[in-house]
Amino acid sequence: MTFRNAADAYVAAHGSAWRNSKHRDQWTSTLSTYAYPVLGSLDVSRIESAHVLRVLEPIWIEKTETATRLRGRVERVLDWATAREFRTGPNPARWRGHLDKLLANPAQLRRVVHHKALAVDAMPAFMGRLKNAEGLGARALEFAILTAARSGEVRGALWAEIDMDEAVWTVPAERMKAGKEHRVPLSKAALAVLQSQRPGHRDTAVFRAPSGGPVSDMTLSAVLRRMGEDAVPHGFRSTFRDWIAERTTYPNELAELALAHTIGNKVEAAYRRGDMIAKRRQLMEDWAAFIRFGT
Repeated sequence: MTFRNAADAYVAAHGSAWRNSKHRDQWTSTLSTYAYPVLGSLDVSRIESAHVLRVLEPIWIEKTETATRLRGRVERVLDWATAREFRTGPNPARWRGHLDKLLANPAQLRRVVHHKALAVDAMPAFMGRLKNAEGLGARALEFAILTAARSGEVRGALWAEIDMDEAVWTVPAERMKAGKEHRVPLSKAALAVLQSQRPGHRDTAVFRAPSGGPVSDMTLSAVLRRMGEDAVPHGFRSTFRDWIAERTTYPNELAELALAHTIGNKVEAAYRRGDMIAKRRQLMEDWAAFIRFGT
């Protein structure tokens, strides 16, 4: 049983429980790129710590997040091989009590990278320019800002997810980072952006590229480059969060719900079962008023 065969068997056994195909693709991609050149053809019974280190050490510092995920995947594949009795002994990819003695703590290596964002006070003037900008990318970016959504959620939005009468956009769990359905109250300004788009079949993208599929991430970024702004689409979520903290009295939990952030406190998460959409609706109307008129 080679490592590659064991990895294929592990994915076949567990892949159906993963929330989307992207997770499967990430597994395959990272193993193919980094693990298979060293481990792929090795019998799982012969894999030792030295082999695992040959995979991890070249990327441990420069690509820490990728390396830590890769380590976990190698560990799970080898655990599967042990459970299937293709190998015996301790797992050479385990972290606690083993690799943590040989590699630097990834938490100390990670550098926080802040997405470039516009200042809160710059938003009204920027939105005035954006509203006058032409093109599908400009409308998608405008909608992303008005909803404080991630660009991927906006680009993947389908007409079936939009309820114009109730003014709600329901993003399905499989397209959310936290894997949980997220309802977005749509302000009048956000509805106006949707009304500017030509409605299509329920299964078609709201912001549909000429090719027929959703617009690319580069399309939104290109809008900012053409406007001469040193910012990225995701940065507007930070601006939205800063506006709530600095200019409003809305509670922190409402901001976190609007941004669809995962609740770290398990007790708080257990008690917070609603999504406070009525209160969030007023929040999004206030946000739209501020970024359009500065009030």
